[in-house]
Amino acid sequence: MKGQGFIRRFGYALNGVVTAFRREQSMRTHGLAVIGVVIFLALTGAAALWWALVGLAIGLVLVAEMANTAIEALADLLHPGQHPEIGFAKDVAAGAVLLASLIAIGVGLAYLAELLR
Repeated sequence: MKGQGFIRRFGYALNGVVTAFRREQSMRTHGLAVIGVVIFLALTGAAALWWALVGLAIGLVLVAEMANTAIEALADLLHPGQHPEIGFAKDVAAGAVLLASLIAIGVGLAYLAELLR
């Protein structure tokens, strides 16, 4: 990728996002959740700050999921068999998705608390 123009690099990145959604059920599940959250924010008239916080939380989850997907794909290619260190890498990447999801849930609960106040 080095030495290539911005448009080409952007195309590679966009292809990565599209491919992740096509290949990974968890990405599609997160995508559906995003649609539901956006509809909920719109219906409840969320302030711009909440849109920003929720957007950051959603982005965190999607980035963690994509990193997890990349690590799993590379690990499976390089070492198709069972190996403790490959398992460790996959578990840590999955743990990152879990933590990101818990953070997103916390942001969502804070917004609900604000609504009910």
